Amino acid sequence: MQHSISQTKPFTYNREGISNEELLALYKSMLKPRMIEEKMLILLRQGKISKWFAGIGQEAISVGVTMAMKNEEYILPMHRNLGVFTTREIPLYRLFTQWQGKMSGFTKGRDRSFHFGTQEFNIVGMISHLGPQLGVADGIALAHKLRNEKSVTAVFTGEGGTSEGDFHEALNVASVWDLPVLFCIENNGYGLSTPTSEQYKCEHLAYRAKGYGMESHIIDGNNILEVYSKIKSITEDIRINPRPVLIEFKTFRMRGHEEASGTKYVPQELMDSWAQKDPVVNFKQFLLDEEVITEEMHAQFTEAFTAEINEHLDLAYGENEIIPDLDTEVNDVFAPFSFRESKPSEETEELRLIDAISKGLKQSMEKYDDLIIMGQDVAEYGGVFKITEGFVEAFGKDRVRNTPICESAIVETSMGLSINGMKAVMEMQFSDFATSGFNPLVNYLAKSYYRWSQPADVVVRMPCGAGVAAGPFHSQTNEAWFTHTPGLKVVYPAFPADAKGLLATAIEDPNPVLFFEHKALYRSIREEVPANYYTIPLGKASLLRTGEQLTIITYGAGVHWALEMLNELSHIETDLIDLRTLQPLDTDAIFKSVRKTGRVLLLTEDSAFGSIMSDISAMIMENCFESLDAPVRRVASLDTPIPFNKDLEDQYLSRKRLKETMIELLKY
Repeated sequence: MQHSISQTKPFTYNREGISNEELLALYKSMLKPRMIEEKMLILLRQGKISKWFAGIGQEAISVGVTMAMKNEEYILPMHRNLGVFTTREIPLYRLFTQWQGKMSGFTKGRDRSFHFGTQEFNIVGMISHLGPQLGVADGIALAHKLRNEKSVTAVFTGEGGTSEGDFHEALNVASVWDLPVLFCIENNGYGLSTPTSEQYKCEHLAYRAKGYGMESHIIDGNNILEVYSKIKSITEDIRINPRPVLIEFKTFRMRGHEEASGTKYVPQELMDSWAQKDPVVNFKQFLLDEEVITEEMHAQFTEAFTAEINEHLDLAYGENEIIPDLDTEVNDVFAPFSFRESKPSEETEELRLIDAISKGLKQSMEKYDDLIIMGQDVAEYGGVFKITEGFVEAFGKDRVRNTPICESAIVETSMGLSINGMKAVMEMQFSDFATSGFNPLVNYLAKSYYRWSQPADVVVRMPCGAGVAAGPFHSQTNEAWFTHTPGLKVVYPAFPADAKGLLATAIEDPNPVLFFEHKALYRSIREEVPANYYTIPLGKASLLRTGEQLTIITYGAGVHWALEMLNELSHIETDLIDLRTLQPLDTDAIFKSVRKTGRVLLLTEDSAFGSIMSDISAMIMENCFESLDAPVRRVASLDTPIPFNKDLEDQYLSRKRLKETMIELLKY
């Protein structure tokens, strides 16, 4: 039956099929976060917390969605979804210490407010960039689907976040793959101060679903019974018929984007009209009218919640402030990884670099049933370089997945797979295209373990490099973009045997690894490669030649340029170090050689300024200065984009200046 509060009330509550116990649970679950927020606003004014993003007036959405979900299902909330955290019954003192930046919080003081996740409660928090969590939800849902688990993943965004490219990419991927994701838009009227009329043109954001062939619904986000009953019905059906669904919740933000910004830009009559639609106040009156609660019961609820809040605040205040420990901070950037050596066999086969990578990847797919390969054209076509050719026949399309052209969403999907217990290898068709997935790489994957101890078990394969007349957008060697970012490991092999063993290790490693593969070496370099599955430790350089006159340090194609030059100048005795991995970096090998020879040449295909060789040069000066007999010399490519014309490209590359610089350094 439908029950109308009165003609002056803003809602018509329909409690059909909802027991008194459920009604009571819904109300208490909204009241609790409301009371916590009211307390936080007091503490904010007292300077006891630093910032607050109020969700007052939006509690029905968080609570209704969470109560419609199963506890084992993942929810990816935003910073106005306190009701998600409290409905999942996270101990309040842990939330309070999180907001105060203390050790018992979920980020050890490293991130603020709701920027955290917890596997214990199946919650994955946001980052400030809003969009990436939508693609992460795709990955979590994909893992459920691949394991035939009848689960739904719910992810939140605001109407402002729907303008980000990640929103469209995530919806498209979820639609193409029929992923069981509930995309929840909290349309609260303003993106900070920008009204919806200046954010999008369509009448309802839910209409956007049509473009993706996706089901959508518009729900009154302040009506707790409408939220709960409709979401419960939708999620029950998604579990049976996996598919994405877009929900637009109509609601309103009653306070500033965060408290300091205020609400002066909102017309007062608009504030007044939405104040009449307060979800907590109206639902309380409905329950009083239905005789589900009494004022005495309500007083008991508020008294109990007040006592709980104060008790847990006392616990939080009683905890000491964090005392910074340098070792702890540095060691928490990466998830622990105990390298387990798998020794190479005596049986070998002659392989090109491209074949070694393909065989190594195939052996890892055989070793790990939960390893998923994703990328553009990687399935039946085998990838543009044919590295995954035949993989569909061997492993099936569930595990070898073609993707739409959406690098950002697929990086995020890889992260979601990791969160839900799987491994991912993404092929970035060309390393140049990493710019389209840069945000989740450097802000989500790189920082995840440091922030809330969540490994990013992802390898991103990065075909790279010049020398193939491919021009500015298919020729870059952009490793320095990522060696600069704490939390990412960077591998850059020069030989087939190294590539195979290092790729196996990268896939075993639970941390995010960018695996650079030089395109010009794919089919030009070959050698005998062990036939079995074997591993090579990251962070160990290879000493290819030894000598007393000079140290040459390089990686990738530079290794072969240096070998070619040394073969020509056979009278020169040098240490030639192939770094193999750039993060972690084998500084011991570097310093040992420099202290022996006293002269250093740093060869890179990258431009000099801001390259990894610039940092290595600085490290040598800081640690080996007294051992140097000459200035450290960098040999790098020109500070220009990479040209297409072969003669221009040859002029661009550092290879052209290697011999001259080496001779100058030896004469110094």
